[in-house]
Amino acid sequence: MRTKALFGPAGNSDSFKTEGYKHTYQAFAWLAERGLDAYEYQAGNGLTGSEANFKRVGEEAAKHGITLSLHTPYFISLSGIDPEKRLKSLNYIEQSQNAAAAMGANIIVIHTGSAAKITREEAMNLASDTLYKALSELPDLGIRWGLETMGKVNQLGTLDEVLTLCRLDRRLCPVVDFGHINAREIGGYFTTVDDYRRVFDTIGEQLGNDEAMYLHCHFSKIMYTKAGEKKHLTFEDTIYGPPFEPLCEAIAADGLYPCIICESDGTMAEDAATLKQTYNAFRDNTEG
Repeated sequence: MRTKALFGPAGNSDSFKTEGYKHTYQAFAWLAERGLDAYEYQAGNGLTGSEANFKRVGEEAAKHGITLSLHTPYFISLSGIDPEKRLKSLNYIEQSQNAAAAMGANIIVIHTGSAAKITREEAMNLASDTLYKALSELPDLGIRWGLETMGKVNQLGTLDEVLTLCRLDRRLCPVVDFGHINAREIGGYFTTVDDYRRVFDTIGEQLGNDEAMYLHCHFSKIMYTKAGEKKHLTFEDTIYGPPFEPLCEAIAADGLYPCIICESDGTMAEDAATLKQTYNAFRDNTEG
């Protein structure tokens, strides 16, 4: 088990590209120079790399001490009402798990699905069925399947829904996106240290202390409407939030070691570095 919190970006910042880099395997030395130690490989639009490419990504990440995760394709729909399309999700999960294994990632992140045209109970039943089939048919490669809390009101993926699904099998774990939760609650959900602490406490109570201690999570400031999430922002935002300082204080004060992936709009590495610096300041103050 790790003994520190990890911080890194979801994919590559705009600055990585403007500095002339083209390939993901080049990102890890760049991230290490900035003091970062995690990276979430983005396959939202599908997995297109070869096994050799994924292995090279993993080798370069390991060389520079970067912990990897992988975000699965967005078109996975655990709760889809079309049986054929829903069960195609098993193929996408299998592809994602194989890619993660090739690169040495320890978790794949999965969107839980929609609840727009059906009741939430029906959506939960469909998602449970899809996961049950996937868990039964796909081999256990030692990679966790992280179910993400979602940002739109009509999406499946409140914290309670995610935790309920995670109780289906030990391979499943929660991926808490604090910006998503704040957006679907139409803002103001996280303002204090205790607001963040309640999330970790709830996970610990329902799934065990280790799940809370080593939580994989996402953070970004997100614009929202009455329907929830609208657009990811950068840390320059002072309107929508949520604030990151209370989160950093909570994990430092409580001795938690999450992996926090920053999903800011174009400045994910820079904002991840800000998260780590803020956390380190609170940790040093706590230990002092």
